[in-house]
Amino acid sequence: MGDTQQKKDRLITPKEAAERLAVSPLTIKKWMRDGKIKGTKLMSVWRISEEEVDKLVKNEGDSN
Repeated sequence: MGDTQQKKDRLITPKEAAERLAVSPLTIKKWMRDGKIKGTKLMSVWRISEEEVDKLVKNEGDSN
């Protein structure tokens, strides 16, 4: 399995996503509600694919 496929399949917590994006976990949850980033609810916990976080990083970098 390639690195891209692994990132697409790997799910991280909103806290981990927040650390990578240098924002608070509450901001991540707000962005999920607003549709800025896609999340998946598994039972009672939210997860975000690494690919979604990477897309957001790339988009933020392109806008600077």
